[in-house]
Amino acid sequence: MSYRTIDITTLTPHLGAEVHGVDLATELSNEQFSEVYQAWLDWKVLVFRDQHLDRDQHKAFARRFGALHVHPMQHSYGGDPEILTVKTTKDSKYTAGNGWHTDVTCDEIPPLGSMLYMKETPECGGGDTLFADMYLAYDLLSDTMKEMLEGLIAVHDGAIPYTGGYGVAPPPGEKYPRNEHPVVTTHPETGKKVLFVNAGFTSHIKGLAPWESRMLLQGLTQHIATTPSLVGRVTWQPNTLTFWDNRCTQHHSVWDYQPHSRYGERVSIVGTVRPAA
Repeated sequence: MSYRTIDITTLTPHLGAEVHGVDLATELSNEQFSEVYQAWLDWKVLVFRDQHLDRDQHKAFARRFGALHVHPMQHSYGGDPEILTVKTTKDSKYTAGNGWHTDVTCDEIPPLGSMLYMKETPECGGGDTLFADMYLAYDLLSDTMKEMLEGLIAVHDGAIPYTGGYGVAPPPGEKYPRNEHPVVTTHPETGKKVLFVNAGFTSHIKGLAPWESRMLLQGLTQHIATTPSLVGRVTWQPNTLTFWDNRCTQHHSVWDYQPHSRYGERVSIVGTVRPAA
């Protein structure tokens, strides 16, 4: 792909690109924003190095793409409701995202994208984030499997990671979101097919016997977790912002740096349409 106002260096032939020549602390021109937007659709994960942003600048860049999302667990973090703190120290019981998932697919309309701005990285190294291409995950399935998945609906339940994984109860009198989405969706802008189940949120597939649902989901999530060709890797440095298309990727934050620390802040953008086949 060629661009006029930005330069890119790709991470893999199909997923991920570092973007050069952009200062996210300033308001991008319409032409430059349009090229960043197209690069995001083209490469699914964009990495911006050496960015010096305050919270308002971080949120202002995200707002160019849409309204900002409030995370279902924000009540347990406090502070700015539009900024999710991603902080892991030697005393942490878990690190957010330590497993393959797509962000907040329990929502009726999951976020269309997320921007993580990393402020502190482990002094020992480590703490990378892996991203997986869900277009390619679908394309690599056999024709027989694609036919089998056509029309199937999966349930995505926020209680699985938030209560079951992190041990955080919802606010009093409330429940975490729980919604149904097609197992195979169509990206609303590119028109490409996406494998849209994940180990973090997907509880079961409707209309199947429990054992059938378990076996099918285990197979699909293992396909994602054990196919290296799907994956691009972002190695963090302080003042790096990474922006991913949540509609066609999964990611896994690697916790390989204990007892060292890692700190970032994430802003997500509200989706505009429900995932659809």
